[in-house]
Amino acid sequence: MEKLVSPDPGLMLWTVVTFLILAAVLKRFAWGPLLAAIARREAGLKADVEAAKKARDDSERIKAELAAGLAEAGARRQETLARAAREGEALLAKFKAAAEEESRRLREKTAAELAREKERLVGELRREVAGLSVAAAEKLLRRSVDPAVEKAVLDDFLKDVAGGGARR
Repeated sequence: MEKLVSPDPGLMLWTVVTFLILAAVLKRFAWGPLLAAIARREAGLKADVEAAKKARDDSERIKAELAAGLAEAGARRQETLARAAREGEALLAKFKAAAEEESRRLREKTAAELAREKERLVGELRREVAGLSVAAAEKLLRRSVDPAVEKAVLDDFLKDVAGGGARR
């Protein structure tokens, strides 16, 4: 057990030499490739982070463009709706004016037709009354009146009626 506690210079030398050889072999075949792989991995991660930042920036830009496009489309839609409402109101006013004009024209036409019909009926009624008056006068006189005299009396009667009333 004593050998374990006392240092042996030869063993120490071979331990150090073995450790240095092992360190050189590990550096050459393990640490070098391992550190190169870590550096490549780090560079790949940096590239991925940059690509993610670029993709995020692109998506933000596209999102802003879409929002602007939607706002523009909404404004165009509102403008189109407002224009359609104005055109509809103008068309409604035009149709209303045309309907009122047609109604006025029909009222005037109907009033004119009624006036003509009234004049015709009044004339007919006057002729009938005049004929009845002549017939009554004939019966009263019990004689036949000459057709020329009958026509003259009838015309005279019609003039009196048209003038404002019969003479008494």
